[in-house]
Amino acid sequence: MKELTRAEEQVMQILWNLENAFIKEIIEKIPEPKPAYNTVSTITRILEKKGFVSHVAYGKSHQYFPLIGKKEYTRKFMKGFVRNYFSNSYRDMVSFFAKEEHVSLSELEEVKKMVEEQIKKQSR
Repeated sequence: MKELTRAEEQVMQILWNLENAFIKEIIEKIPEPKPAYNTVSTITRILEKKGFVSHVAYGKSHQYFPLIGKKEYTRKFMKGFVRNYFSNSYRDMVSFFAKEEHVSLSELEEVKKMVEEQIKKQSR
């Protein structure tokens, strides 16, 4: 699966939230300064060529919808992220965020709890 550009990801985030939309509806959800209609239309057609979205035609209008779910894309993106930036080591990634970022104690405790639950599941 190809990675998305920043603009493509912005359009996909909107489509994932709306589930389907016309170009005008996508533009409404983009913060100011809003891109031109043709720009968003081009990005959406690129996403269609990449296999991320499809459409239903209503005369000359097209209503677009995602073919790939947000969870599926996130999973594949994160695998590539971990591979490219952390030598394919989730331990190194977690260590980086625990040490380098300003993560609150409550967030660290929540992550610890999730990890402990996964350890229990996998131990069974």
